[in-house]
Amino acid sequence: MTDERGDFTFRAPSLYGTADDFTYAGAMSFLRRRYTRDLNGVDVVVSGIPYDLGTSNRPGSRFGPRAIRQASTHIAWGPQWPYDFDPLHRLAVIDWGDHAFDIGYPERMTASVEASTLGFFEAGCFPMTMGGDHFVTYPLLRAAAKHHGDGLSLIHFDAHTDTSRTDNLNHGSMFYHATREGLIDPARSIHMGIRMYVSYKDGFNVIDGWQMQRRSVGDIGAEIRDVVGDNKAYVTFDIDFLDPAYAPGTGTPVAGGPTTTVALDVLRQLQGLDLIGMDLVEVAPEYDVGEVTSLAGASIMYQMLHVLAVDRPVMIETDDTDGD
Repeated sequence: MTDERGDFTFRAPSLYGTADDFTYAGAMSFLRRRYTRDLNGVDVVVSGIPYDLGTSNRPGSRFGPRAIRQASTHIAWGPQWPYDFDPLHRLAVIDWGDHAFDIGYPERMTASVEASTLGFFEAGCFPMTMGGDHFVTYPLLRAAAKHHGDGLSLIHFDAHTDTSRTDNLNHGSMFYHATREGLIDPARSIHMGIRMYVSYKDGFNVIDGWQMQRRSVGDIGAEIRDVVGDNKAYVTFDIDFLDPAYAPGTGTPVAGGPTTTVALDVLRQLQGLDLIGMDLVEVAPEYDVGEVTSLAGASIMYQMLHVLAVDRPVMIETDDTDGD
């Protein structure tokens, strides 16, 4: 008799539920979610932007989406500690695949990603996007502002501010341009984990790398909530927020950063905020060791799914082993 299990990516009977595929085999998608472009009934749409032409140091983050998908198979089986529920029993999550664009024309990439992501918003979905270098957040923010309105809050995890005052559009200047265009309100936005010298004021609130490691997680969460308030907020997570010991696979590593545990704990503090979208960028697997960085990226995204699902009802029948 043929065993009908396996390849949940294509054969999942529902948008809900957890895969029982082997972690080391089968078709890859993020957390083994159904690979589809049908947005009907979808709560969260995961997609990739394999683009790294905006990087100023080591390239390679174009391979980030593929690496994060592969690493996510290690954690696709159930809840992430310390939660006692499976978010995939509460949220309909799909893997939409990667955005397509002409690699020789960066402006066409931004237009294509903006248009596709606007479609996600218009379908009522929460976009969760894998980069790519950090420049890809720029078209994502343009789509978010078109749908939700200008003046968004940006919750920014990074070793760098990415607000360089230059006319060039790259992975170190896009938030300067986003501020000039009114897409984000710096007074209601926050940089976290910053470990670079900046000679100018960009208007953002800042919790630098030193503070991230010495203030309590609850205190950090309280400041984030105070800054953002009831404003709509977009979360962007550059993997170099983490110390290189926890994320060596990135293009611009900076020593002295927080641990993966701190990152996951701070993300839990975002519960209750009006979150509209999220991205995870700058994973460059060529420089990784044992999938450490890719797994950190996948875990951060999975943590966000838990944050989004914490108050959602269970949508499928489950057993008693996962707390649902």
